[in-house]
Amino acid sequence: MATTDARGRLVLDDRVAVGRLSIEGGRIVAVEVEEPGSRAFGDELPFVAPGFVDVHVHGWGGHAAMGDRAALDGMARALLRRGVTSFLPTAVSAPLAELASFAGRVRDWLPTAPPDGAEPLGINLEGPFLAPSRRGAHAEAFLRVPADVPPASIGPLVDDLRVITIAPELPGAIDLIRSLAAGGVAVSLGHSAATLAEARAGYDAGATTTTHLFNAMSGVDHRAPGLAVAALLDDRAYVELIADGVHVDRALWPLVRRLKPPDRLVLVSDALPLAGTGDGRGRIGGLEVEVAGSRATLAGTTTLAGSVIALDTAVRNLVGEGVPVPDAVAAASRNPLALLGMTDRGRLAVGQRADLVELYGDVRVRRVMRRGEWFAADG
Repeated sequence: MATTDARGRLVLDDRVAVGRLSIEGGRIVAVEVEEPGSRAFGDELPFVAPGFVDVHVHGWGGHAAMGDRAALDGMARALLRRGVTSFLPTAVSAPLAELASFAGRVRDWLPTAPPDGAEPLGINLEGPFLAPSRRGAHAEAFLRVPADVPPASIGPLVDDLRVITIAPELPGAIDLIRSLAAGGVAVSLGHSAATLAEARAGYDAGATTTTHLFNAMSGVDHRAPGLAVAALLDDRAYVELIADGVHVDRALWPLVRRLKPPDRLVLVSDALPLAGTGDGRGRIGGLEVEVAGSRATLAGTTTLAGSVIALDTAVRNLVGEGVPVPDAVAAASRNPLALLGMTDRGRLAVGQRADLVELYGDVRVRRVMRRGEWFAADG
């Protein structure tokens, strides 16, 4: 069996060290770290890091997660070339029958997803159990109250469901959170006007993560603390961060890092199908969206509708703000995998899947490896 090498500045769990990975059969079989004083030690070498994992992404390059098989193929291929080796196709709020169709399409597609694309790990449902007052770019007509939805309508959504967003203050939400969490689904609190007590009840019922921290949620108010405070203070809870500098001001990023354990920060793109296509208009979840520069909004409003970045940009932005490379990379690889309960990839260690990203010194993607095979980066 042929052995492939990957050499450079290895992004390990706790440091960056010059070294070499040996890869056979799509897995890492050896990790050799060189002494800091060796001739090869220098900034000219590329970073070699675990591949990025986007657990909240609606599309990329004109391809929509809620589209057909060709759209899913295109999305997977486009994401891989931005360093994303695994992802969750993410739906927005829609009629339950449409969400069931989405789940069925992705489920049927999973075994045949293209080997030259990012690997799908299941599905993410961002809705429809969201608070109308914090719906953001979700059509109000499609929102549902958990207590009003019979279990038979939720059943078709559960197979391969890995993450779902629920507003914990809605009637019946706590029971639904408890049921889904018991079945192994990572429940994310978000799009919520919850009080601090209501948010804490959601985490206590089994919710493990938080949908795009600070966005579309009750926040940090000195007399009425809400979900953002509960998420920041609960060491059990993961928090998603859209690190584009638009959704959350960069001045708040250090606050998140000081309050959250480093293994509980998860970078997500929340990218729209329009991401990577430049300025323009499109539709998602029945709503018209406009992209202008770095902002994507509901057409004619200032309401953010998602992002136009991929995870490589998020990692680069964190590093640019002084976050150590291992921490920034972990937030886009090891941490989202831990959220999903996956341990077979996400680290540079013997036995791990050889899903890697090679980065230039400025943290731009040079090339990407999936299961031991290299692919060119986008541009």
